[in-house]
Amino acid sequence: MTVHPFIEAEKQAGHSVKRACELLQVSRAAFYARRAGIPGPRAVRDAELIEQITQVHTRSRGTYGAPRVHAVLQRQGSGCGRRRVARLMRAAGLQGRHRRRRHLTTIPDPQAACRPDLIVRDFQPDPTGLDTRWCGDIT
Repeated sequence: MTVHPFIEAEKQAGHSVKRACELLQVSRAAFYARRAGIPGPRAVRDAELIEQITQVHTRSRGTYGAPRVHAVLQRQGSGCGRRRVARLMRAAGLQGRHRRRRHLTTIPDPQAACRPDLIVRDFQPDPTGLDTRWCGDIT
């Protein structure tokens, strides 16, 4: 939440801006810079990055998401983080495409008979009965 409207109201009421900034722990320079409407260095850099991100995204025909766009920007020499790219892409309404879910083609028949488990999942050799259990491993 920003406190600048409160400080502005205090200024209009004739109170000291210095005292209001001290109480709200805001620098006077930041208050006056915001009041003047001059964008900060981060906002300027974000605007530049959004232009670069949209160029990369359109070159990829809208398929690249944040990780790939970040990789391209790193190769081009733009130093920024992946999360920043993701945040700026969300703000610009850009989204990468992802693969569709694989369709299940084989549907088991619910009416099919189940084979009985004759050894009740006991695969240990039986020393008393020869040739009673056979098992194999295909790995």
